[in-house]
Amino acid sequence: MSDAFDVLRSATRARVALGRAGDGLPTDRLLEFRAAHAAARDAVHTPLDVDALVDELAGTGLDVLTVTSAAPDRATYLQRPDLGRQLAEGTRLPGGEHDLALVVADGLSPRAVADHAAGTVSAVLERLAGWSVAPLVVATQARVALGDPVGEALGARIVVVVIGERPGLSSADSLGLYLTWGPRTGRADSERNCISNVRPPHGLSYAQAAETLAGLLLASRELGASGVVLKDEGPALE
Repeated sequence: MSDAFDVLRSATRARVALGRAGDGLPTDRLLEFRAAHAAARDAVHTPLDVDALVDELAGTGLDVLTVTSAAPDRATYLQRPDLGRQLAEGTRLPGGEHDLALVVADGLSPRAVADHAAGTVSAVLERLAGWSVAPLVVATQARVALGDPVGEALGARIVVVVIGERPGLSSADSLGLYLTWGPRTGRADSERNCISNVRPPHGLSYAQAAETLAGLLLASRELGASGVVLKDEGPALE
């Protein structure tokens, strides 16, 4: 049965005008909420299948390396964000000179990485002809800032961290892309650019995210910076 909120509901996956049954929510809406909450918790706690992801990323033709953060397990990772920003002691990565390093990190939604990372990375690489790209790195128990020591060790001028974002009650599989010029330990969040909500069909498509990122990468290389001084001048996303 249609009502005045139908147009609003069709434009968002947020919970709008759920109705009521007596003093509470209708049973269907309550069960949907509980299912969404369970999906969000599962997205956080289900470990990333690293071997399967490495196999997928091998299709890009680049070498794929794996690293872990200084957080030894998931519980520590959630309780100590600082450890997720540091590489595990003794980590060694091959140095070089590269335009770009891509780090695929499990973040707070390994599910998002499993579902969308390989497609996103492939779409990005298709748009970077002529760029020198370092070996891909898959990082576990990782926060965004882990890309800084990884990019620095690889000798990359720019690092992009492809990471699972904190799940919400309407999006347990959202992927984020974080661009940082001149990666080194200690970079501030204000020195990064973020493309969020990569999760077709309900969010950005891989092509949309890749086009936006490619534009930002070109502008960052020309400007020699990222973050608040770098603006997305591309067309508005529909």
